[in-house]
Amino acid sequence: MKSSDESKVSLPVLWAIVVGSMVGAGIYSLPRNFGMSTGPVGAIISWCIAGGGMFMLARVFQYLAEVRPDLDSGIFAYARDGFGDYAGFISAFGYWMAGCFGNVSYWVLIKSTLGAYIPAFGDGNTAIAIGVSSVGIWCFHLMLLRGIRQATLINSIVTVIKILPIFVFIGILITRIDPDAFSLNIATAETGLGTQVGSTMLVTVFVFIGIEGASVYSRYARTREDVGKATLFGFAFVLLLLVLVTLLPYAVLPQSELGVMRQPSMASVLGAVAGPAGVAFISGALILSVLGAYLAWSLICAEVIYATALAHAMPKVFARVNDKQLPVSAVWLTSCVVQAFVVSTYWSTDAFSMMLRMTSTMALIPYLLVALFSLKVIRARAAANEDNPGVRRRLYAIAIVATIYTAFLLYICGIDLLLLSALLYAPGSLLYAWARHEHGKSFFSVPEWCAFIGVIAAGGVALFRMGSAAFA
Repeated sequence: MKSSDESKVSLPVLWAIVVGSMVGAGIYSLPRNFGMSTGPVGAIISWCIAGGGMFMLARVFQYLAEVRPDLDSGIFAYARDGFGDYAGFISAFGYWMAGCFGNVSYWVLIKSTLGAYIPAFGDGNTAIAIGVSSVGIWCFHLMLLRGIRQATLINSIVTVIKILPIFVFIGILITRIDPDAFSLNIATAETGLGTQVGSTMLVTVFVFIGIEGASVYSRYARTREDVGKATLFGFAFVLLLLVLVTLLPYAVLPQSELGVMRQPSMASVLGAVAGPAGVAFISGALILSVLGAYLAWSLICAEVIYATALAHAMPKVFARVNDKQLPVSAVWLTSCVVQAFVVSTYWSTDAFSMMLRMTSTMALIPYLLVALFSLKVIRARAAANEDNPGVRRRLYAIAIVATIYTAFLLYICGIDLLLLSALLYAPGSLLYAWARHEHGKSFFSVPEWCAFIGVIAAGGVALFRMGSAAFA
């Protein structure tokens, strides 16, 4: 179903969706996440790699939005058009699950932040914390059901407001820069740079997830050019914030202190230089920021499920919309899954870190499929002589770097996280089979059967390893 003119959104709103979905829990946890793994030099190298790789991925999304305007909803549509229906489903399901895990991490971090003032919240995964988070989940659920324009307007306002405290944090730390502290942090690195950089890569993926927000929401854009502009402008703006928030603490405090700070570590850093008022200020900003990011990601998750159902790769029920043109069944499914995972954090010893790693892992396969699809599009346009040789070589370089970068990150994830992701893809594929049955289509082609069997086998290995660990 096509969106009406009244539901179209402007470039600033698309930009706010991109920025709002990236600036959330991740940026407030950067000082500790980097401090426990690397020093300033490793951090700079990490951001050069991550910034370069993600910039190429952003350019891929921009290019595809411009040359394939027939493909709405980005992530799913690109994978399906390039590699078949099941690949499209895998991409959409993985991206949706990444959004759900990210939303869980938001509630954990909010309650961990409040835990500094209300001990009953602990690290965000106590019974009381889970109960309060559950109330929040369903309050947002009701807000979303009021309609897409109201939700995007609220997200735009919250995005502007939540950026201001980050500017304040950066400004205060700039006035407290100590060159000797920065030099000491450089000199005290204990491990090789390769190890340091590798240990931060999944963190950088987590904070960049959302870069494709405008692409996912492209069916609401007033013009296709706005999708690419929002992606690049949002990326550049957020990258600047991420680099400053990561590096400035090294010029103020020892790395040994940064690596053991309570999350949200940005609040702890400001508390160390500005006292308790700094902790309270950043804690309040974090709650606002994370709630805004939660809203943005709830919108994106629902849109991904809805677009997948429209393409007959998810059951028909998820293509239903209400009188506000919101996919209500997709919103219900997302809220229920987030609720289930929030409850599961009760048994986790480090719920936030686990959600961070799973969010990054689930997002990487969809990213890789998008990068590979861009290579196919460039080759097809080359065969039709639609780009001159110089432009074609530049486009190939961008797509190849984006592909190598995402493949490298999957390698960094390690076998354990990849097996856990397969454990989610396996039962999720039943939704795909259900949808195919509804529309009278065969379940899988021969290559898709091979992929499905591989996913089931990997999920089985994950179950076996978990069982062995439980009884060890």
